Amino acid sequence: DVHVNAPLTQISIAYRQDQSRFVASRIFPTVPVQKQSDRYYTYDRGYFNRDEMEMRAPSTESAGTGYKVDNTPTYFCQEWALHQDVPDQVIANADSVVRPLMDATELLTIKSLIRREKLFVNSYFKGGVWTSDFDGVASGNAWGSGTVLQWNDANSTPIEDVRKAQTTVLERTGFLPNKLVIGKAAYDALIDHPDLVDRIKYGQTPGAPAIVNKQALAALFEIDSVEVMSAIENTANEGATNSHSFIGGKKALLVYSAPNPGLMTPSGGYVFEWVGMYGGSFGQRISSFRMDELKSTRIEIEACFDMKLISADLGFFFDSITA
Repeated sequence: DVHVNAPLTQISIAYRQDQSRFVASRIFPTVPVQKQSDRYYTYDRGYFNRDEMEMRAPSTESAGTGYKVDNTPTYFCQEWALHQDVPDQVIANADSVVRPLMDATELLTIKSLIRREKLFVNSYFKGGVWTSDFDGVASGNAWGSGTVLQWNDANSTPIEDVRKAQTTVLERTGFLPNKLVIGKAAYDALIDHPDLVDRIKYGQTPGAPAIVNKQALAALFEIDSVEVMSAIENTANEGATNSHSFIGGKKALLVYSAPNPGLMTPSGGYVFEWVGMYGGSFGQRISSFRMDELKSTRIEIEACFDMKLISADLGFFFDSITA
């Protein structure tokens, strides 16, 4: 009788994932393109790595050489879209703490990130994509047979595994892998692995314990960065019990990614963004427009891009790398 419940204006509860947990936009370079589809050129690396120089006698021609170019590879930026209609009545009746139009924008943004992360997994983060494709096993591992001991096992050798994978790719292509993409379970196994902890523990001091983090892993593996796929997805239909799981699973990908796209610049993958129509990151835009027939405002997100595998030889994939 002395108090009427009213909405708090300083807090509300929404389980929005931190956008930093989504890694799809940080692995491979993006290539802004003006057309939705087109061709690009691929140089045969065998010609560039072959020794063909010969001794030349006076007044004679030098030995000749050349290279081949393949102009058949293509990309196609598929369009993805989603909208939410916000009724006029909802906007008019909303308390100050509820922001229907802003909330719709944030909802669509998160859903777009989830879709993008899943497309990354389907394009790059699975078996059958890369030339080197190893499986993690609980016992009986043998590098020569394409298996390694799972990294959650204290007897496993993740540092040696990564080093061997780097050497394999370098010998095959002339490029040293510079990024490691791992699922959250694999990351948890690595930061607690006794071999890795042992490598850094002697630098600890009181109040500054030895901690294996992404930066320490990158230094130990001698790569530019470690990216952890820690975003989640609810795979249950609306009305069913929620079923959340990590999108990245229990996998790892060691790959060479070009620092920047460019002419004669190889990379494990490139992401083509159709900015000719859509602009923005990943060829993405968010629009707001009136739907008079519905007496609503429509918030719509559109994205047009193609995650393209460029060179399968530049990657080394570990499937089921943790139990």
